[in-house]
Formats: sequence, structure tokens, C-alpha cells
Amino acid sequence: MIRLRQVRKSFAGQVVLDNLDLEVPTGKITAIIGPSGEGKSVLLKHMIGLLKPDSGQIVIDGEDIVPMGRGELNRVREKFGVLFQNAALFDSMTVYENVAFPMEEKTRLAREEIRSRVHHALEHVGLRDVDDKYPDQISGGMKKRVGLARALLLDPAIILFDEPTTGLDPIICNAMHRLILDTHARFGFTAVIVTHEVPAIFNLCDYVAMLYRGKILFRGTPDEIRACADPAVRQFIHGELDGPLKVL
Repeated sequence: MIRLRQVRKSFAGQVVLDNLDLEVPTGKITAIIGPSGEGKSVLLKHMIGLLKPDSGQIVIDGEDIVPMGRGELNRVREKFGVLFQNAALFDSMTVYENVAFPMEEKTRLAREEIRSRVHHALEHVGLRDVDDKYPDQISGGMKKRVGLARALLLDPAIILFDEPTTGLDPIICNAMHRLILDTHARFGFTAVIVTHEVPAIFNLCDYVAMLYRGKILFRGTPDEIRACADPAVRQFIHGELDGPLKVL
């Protein structure tokens, strides 16, 4: 379980997270939605400790990571895999080297065992015969798949997805959603997906949390958010926009 309690974060005096509360259930897929610039990626970075809040608690499996030092925080981070918005591949490394990198850095497994696991991960995301290609030789959709393979390699309990379909055409976007769903069904990790793909994401997730003005304005199932009467929620997910988003 991931719990954020009264989390507050500001940059240069501008409040981004305003005493925010959120629970992410174990083993489920939770989507975080909201207008651009509301701090969705900032929220994600707090969950893994890349950013520390000005105040509040971030509890991962019963442990508050906010006061942790680097060593303790690195231990907790071993529970996480991350698929970054741009896949965050190393341009100077081949696909194989990119996927193998975390295992080579964090384990003492034999080279052949690492190779076997890398190929297994790549095959799971539908990639074969790409070991020797570099990131600039593959498509945007393939880069996302390589990033997902790397995120899966150490069998994390939690995977964070930061805009996993940004820059992809609708067909590849749908394929990526199916891949995330199939991967989750197989491995059972807790997933948090920051996305702007509304309403398509509702077919993928178990829960939806809408971030607006620094707070979680709504949290519930896809059916519940579709039926939500809050004007700001309806404006955002149904396109019922008459002027700027506002909470009445």
C-alpha cells in the first residue's frame, strides 16, 4: 500500500501539492489524471523519493520514506520499477545493454543468466532481434516497450508509469495499454499511471484519482468517476467545458 498524507510541496512559492491525501491499493492499477500543469509527475516523483515534500508523510508498505537517508531510501526503491515519459534510454547503449543495466548494477548474477532474463523480458513486451539496435534506430513505441522490459527485469512490487503513451499514435497507444494490462495480469504488481488518455485509461485501471489545484479532487472506480457530479470532474472527463476548469 502506498499512502500520501497531508503532502505539501511548493516551488519558488507556488504550491503544487496542497496537503494532498491519496491511497494506492496493493496489486491494483491506479490512474492519476488531471489538467496539464497540475503536478501529476511531481506527485509520482514523491512516491519514489526523487522529491521530498515540504511537509507530510509518504508511506510505502508501512514505512515513511520522507525522513529516510540515502541508504534506507535506496532499499525501499528496490521495490519500484519506473517507465519514464521518454523511456529514459541511454543513447550510447544498445537495447540489450539498456535492459540489462539495472541487473548488472544491482545483482551478481552470471552473464548468461542476465542474458536469459533480458531476452525473456524483451520477448514478453513483443520485441525480438533488437539486441544490437540503438535507441535512435527504433520507433517511439518500441522505446516504450524497451523501457517497460527494463522496468520489469528485477520483478518490482510497484511500477510507476509516467505518461506511457505520450507521443504515440492511437493504434500504438492502444497496444501499449493492452501490454500494460497483460503484464499486470501476469506479474500482479501495483501500478500507478500518470496519464492524459481520458477516457481510454478507464478501460485499463481499477481506480482513478483526479489531481486538481494541488489536491485529489476525486478518487474511485472508472464507473464512479463517470457518474461523478462534481462540475470540475465532469468538465475534465466529459469535455463539458464552459470556460476554465473550476470547482464550485
